[in-house]
Amino acid sequence: MNAGATCIGEDQTLFEAAQMMRDMNVGSLPICGNDKKLHGIITDRDIVVKCLAEGKDAKDCTAGQLAQGHIAWVDVDTDMDEILDRMGREQVKRMPVIEDHQLVGMISEADLAKHLDDKRLSTFVERVFAHA
Repeated sequence: MNAGATCIGEDQTLFEAAQMMRDMNVGSLPICGNDKKLHGIITDRDIVVKCLAEGKDAKDCTAGQLAQGHIAWVDVDTDMDEILDRMGREQVKRMPVIEDHQLVGMISEADLAKHLDDKRLSTFVERVFAHA
């Protein structure tokens, strides 16, 4: 897990999100609401496909406008097998980690690649990327 995940606020623009991603060298950010809860995850691809490709201005669109749908997450105490199972079922490459109702980190495919044996990593990749 990458501890201390930095959120983009729901009222911040996609332009700000893109700058944050650039500065942190990441491809996604959790979206946190004014209520301090996780509202979603925004990716660099979301900014391109759901804003720029639609002819919208990234300085006018907010992260909250893209925070839609089901949010998959795991508790800080969740064991690795359950994390892998949940990421596979949800077909997500990033999983927020929550403790006491607060975002404390993110687990990415890169984290898994560093810490899993080849067999478990292969199974994860097959489940997540098979239908991508």
